[in-house]
Amino acid sequence: MLAAAIAGAWVGTHRPQAATLSALSREPLPGVDRTPVASPPPARLLFADHAVRHTFTPALTAASAIVVDAGTGRVIWSLHPHERRRIASLTKIMTALIALRSLAPHDVVTVDKSAPRVPLVREGLRAGERVQAWKLFYSMLLYSGNDDALALAIAAGGDKWAFVREMNDEAVLLGLHDTHFISPSGVVDRDNYSSAWDVAALTRVALRNERFRAIVRTKIERVSWAAPTYAKVYVNNNLMLGRYPGADGVKTGYTHKSGPCLAVSATRHGRTLVAVLLDAPNMYVDATRLLNFGFAHS
Repeated sequence: MLAAAIAGAWVGTHRPQAATLSALSREPLPGVDRTPVASPPPARLLFADHAVRHTFTPALTAASAIVVDAGTGRVIWSLHPHERRRIASLTKIMTALIALRSLAPHDVVTVDKSAPRVPLVREGLRAGERVQAWKLFYSMLLYSGNDDALALAIAAGGDKWAFVREMNDEAVLLGLHDTHFISPSGVVDRDNYSSAWDVAALTRVALRNERFRAIVRTKIERVSWAAPTYAKVYVNNNLMLGRYPGADGVKTGYTHKSGPCLAVSATRHGRTLVAVLLDAPNMYVDATRLLNFGFAHS
């Protein structure tokens, strides 16, 4: 199960292309203002005033965890919620939130010749490819392609570091005091960190975006591709989809230093909960127990 969460699945009609860093740029659209528009943050994304005191027996395997009501922001239960930890590909939630503001689904991203040397995992984008943005979003959020994250970051921000600055500015704007980013993918652990509290708050904001919600609840997406690839299949790494009643998102993450990480959403009877587990060796069992507890006390 963990192997599936780490590796995901990507199938092409041809052999995967050798991967090696990508400088990518979006096709210019004359007359279209692509200046990112930041949404004003809510006064309070999460509050723990009415959190439930509870001790799980046996204990969760997660080093830190939280379950919140996505509608109200109420923290139902938490464990070391402000402990700063590596979050691996949960970073891509912020990347998606910002890039979705700048890139329309059919905007075209051109893969630069300096492409794909970003570390694994990557889907194998190639220099000179012209790819519609929606395909990159699906690959980034389902398969968790690090090359897709970089492609979207450069297309939306102009260059990687400008986009990373936007990520950190957004974190400040949203009041994510335990968060700092160093890449759009999270593949680099050094100085890339957050907390269960901040990831839950960020996820609550991201779920307000209709395109984000539609992507992260998708179990499998089959897409056409230019020759010589022709087609790809993106399989969602989030195994809670289809296994937990009502699960409808969000994102998995893993590096050797972060351990298994998961942000998961589930909806029942019109109420949506978000659970976040960081460094959780048995993250799917933990997530099931945490969501069950949340729905029982929401």
